[in-house]
Amino acid sequence: MKFRVQRYRIVVTIFFCLFTFVLFLGSESQWEKQQPLIAGLLFLLGILFVGVTSLGRVWCSLYIAGHKTTALVTEGPYSLTRNPLYFFSFVGSVGVGLCTETFLLPTLLIIGFALYYPDVIQKEEKILLELHHETYRQYIARTPRFFPDLKHFSEPDTYLVNPKIFRHHLADALMFVWAVGLLEVIEQMHELGWLPVLFSIY
Repeated sequence: MKFRVQRYRIVVTIFFCLFTFVLFLGSESQWEKQQPLIAGLLFLLGILFVGVTSLGRVWCSLYIAGHKTTALVTEGPYSLTRNPLYFFSFVGSVGVGLCTETFLLPTLLIIGFALYYPDVIQKEEKILLELHHETYRQYIARTPRFFPDLKHFSEPDTYLVNPKIFRHHLADALMFVWAVGLLEVIEQMHELGWLPVLFSIY
């Protein structure tokens, strides 16, 4: 069941990302034309979100490298929320959406995340409950499901990490940065006339 949930999550995530990418591929920001200041502020906020996400995902990867399938990780970012990777992915998705300098695309990403990921999280929680029993129940009682709570933050003085697994996770942590770079390339192609602009969006 665990691997079915993971495969389904990956397929749906890829499909939604491709849909958003194709939408941006044929469009341009109306804000950039009419209100460049608003467009600039949206991009700046998006970059801030993407930066937070990249650092946050690296932080999470440090704690789960070599431990995710063998132990219940409850320290560091996992003491703030039970799903820090999903939380940072949400922030990063909104950030990438804002980097399109529109309100429509980040709104679509928020709606898509809100409709799909709560069900994924619930299914994964059932799996973790079967694996860790009372330990996980206690973790649920003190740690919020999604939005971080600083009250119970804890981190160890030392922590054992598998460097090979951590190195692999670093590439995942940078995917939101690469997405912003790709958006900038597409925008330049629009400006050069190499890609047609089919419609404008706010």
